[in-house]
Amino acid sequence: MSAPNTKPKNTAAYTAQAAIAFGVSLVGTGIGIAYLPLDTWQRGFLAMSGLFLVTSCFTLAKVVRDQQESQSLLSRVDEARLEQLIAEHNPFRSVS
Repeated sequence: MSAPNTKPKNTAAYTAQAAIAFGVSLVGTGIGIAYLPLDTWQRGFLAMSGLFLVTSCFTLAKVVRDQQESQSLLSRVDEARLEQLIAEHNPFRSVS
């Protein structure tokens, strides 16, 4: 007997909201940097810092997701071992 697929799914609306929020925040940051009363090198520094922040956020999200997936995989393996032990156990078998 196999367990049903219980992996949670994101809705299309949630995915669209996340993508729109990311785009708006990235464009807003770019416009804000462009209109600051700064020299070119200072704007470049802020732009590179913002880009580094975005890429590090993606990396952190991937690491957290990978850790969660590995823990759930180990949990499923442990559950399968336990089910196998229970299925093989016969309390009425004679010990000799």
